[in-house]
Amino acid sequence: MPMTRMLIRVDGELTDELVSAFPHLTTRTHRAQTTLVGDMTDQEELQGVLNLLNSLGIDVVEIVTIPED
Repeated sequence: MPMTRMLIRVDGELTDELVSAFPHLTTRTHRAQTTLVGDMTDQEELQGVLNLLNSLGIDVVEIVTIPED
């Protein structure tokens, strides 16, 4: 099944504990925002990540599909 690389930008800096909830995503912090980047197998997996962020009280600022090279 093809993967889609996604970037999810959230409001605020995530603690190490919160970052550990997303082991399959790479995190970077940029001026009070954090980006989570990783491959998603389908819309359901993306929705699962978004639901988890929501349940942790983390506001999503942006979601971007990263084109393949």
